[in-house]
Amino acid sequence: MRIERHHQKEQDPKVRAKNFSEPVYNFDAETAVAEAKRCLKCRNAPCRNGCPVAVKIPEFIGKIAEGDPLGAAAVIRETNNLPAVCGRVCPQEEQCEKLCIRSRMEGAVSIGALERYAADYALERGGETTPPKGGLKGRVAVVGSGPSSLTCAADCAAAGLSVTVYEAFHTAGGVLVYGIPEFRLPKSLVKKEIDKLLSLGVRLELNTVVGKTVTLPQLLEKFDAAFIGSGAGLPQFLNIPGENLNGVYSANEYLTRVNLMKAYDPASPTPIPRGGRVAVFGAGNVAMDAARTALRLGAEKVSIVYRRGREEMPARKEEIRHAEEEGVVFELLTAPTEILGEGGRVRAVKCARCELGAPDASGRRRPVVVAGSGFEIPCETAIVAVGTSPNPLIKDSAPDLKTTEKGTITVDEKGAASIPGVYAGGDAVTGAATVILAMGAGRTAAAAIAEYIKGKGAKRIIEN
Repeated sequence: MRIERHHQKEQDPKVRAKNFSEPVYNFDAETAVAEAKRCLKCRNAPCRNGCPVAVKIPEFIGKIAEGDPLGAAAVIRETNNLPAVCGRVCPQEEQCEKLCIRSRMEGAVSIGALERYAADYALERGGETTPPKGGLKGRVAVVGSGPSSLTCAADCAAAGLSVTVYEAFHTAGGVLVYGIPEFRLPKSLVKKEIDKLLSLGVRLELNTVVGKTVTLPQLLEKFDAAFIGSGAGLPQFLNIPGENLNGVYSANEYLTRVNLMKAYDPASPTPIPRGGRVAVFGAGNVAMDAARTALRLGAEKVSIVYRRGREEMPARKEEIRHAEEEGVVFELLTAPTEILGEGGRVRAVKCARCELGAPDASGRRRPVVVAGSGFEIPCETAIVAVGTSPNPLIKDSAPDLKTTEKGTITVDEKGAASIPGVYAGGDAVTGAATVILAMGAGRTAAAAIAEYIKGKGAKRIIEN
């Protein structure tokens, strides 16, 4: 029987483009139950095969259909420690929902929206209980506090291990707090999720840069194992003339200033450009985040400048749609060739039109500049959002740690690195990827760490 998919209500684009509130509203109870009842309860659950952390999707949806969102949240947390986060930022349309049987008919079940509904319901009501700890003994150091690290830390703590998380910034959360804007992921939710982690007994050391404040070899002197989930926070640039002008930012710096350093608040001591014209280079989710943030900071015009076409844009379709609705201009098949300045500040971006040629190493058609097609896009701020790579600090402090040419850490299928007792996952291994893939790597590594310590035995138990 055909039952049309229920969609979340959204703020009016003209209104949301001027505030940092979430653009998409949560389901109400009635809509959540109605959408949950669309689930066909497939015996082989193909949707679950698309989830990197193997959430029991039909089971949690079944709980919602019965009017039991707390039960649904409990089912999700069996395998997912950050459901409120994943319900908002996971690319469900390319993972679980893509494999939903109903996607072939009138639209996949809104798995992400239902996950968000159940997770928020539980967080608001404090209805979840802390699971009992296992009896494993030993100490684990976790480097970074992003999604991969948080997942690994939670699983290790649940096994009974003593866990200390080392975070370079003054706030825990990694990319969840510095990289994803408030309107896509409210920081109050991230804090609640981290508080749950701390309730397991996890110790948090902030303002600690592993590789500088303390080295990996030093950590291994007092910990039985270590997990590196330090992310990929080193921005890449275009290497075109003018990138050293005032008014040019990496998307990483721009979003960190706004998200973590509260530059969205006019009273904040952290400066950030407001108003004027903004050009953003790139078309991934980070580029969309930067462009939409600039709008909310009062930019009069924001342009996405991308060398390929619409079909090649790597951002989620929902993020592209939201950006367009809010007024972001898309300059597609357009390559920036130079950032032009005046008085040391950005005044425009020199560009050229492109055509798509033969596929490159990534499988996408390579953009080829059209001769004589040069033109300028006036702007006062330019934001480079063309990718990131891991910071080399940890590698530099641990020469035995093997990495690839791109600086990512080399690991086996269990997340084990080249140094015994050291594991890694998330963007530090894959390069910039999704939150849920990072969480899956953290979960895999936690299981391997538990087995490693069981076989090796804790070297010593040191009181925190």
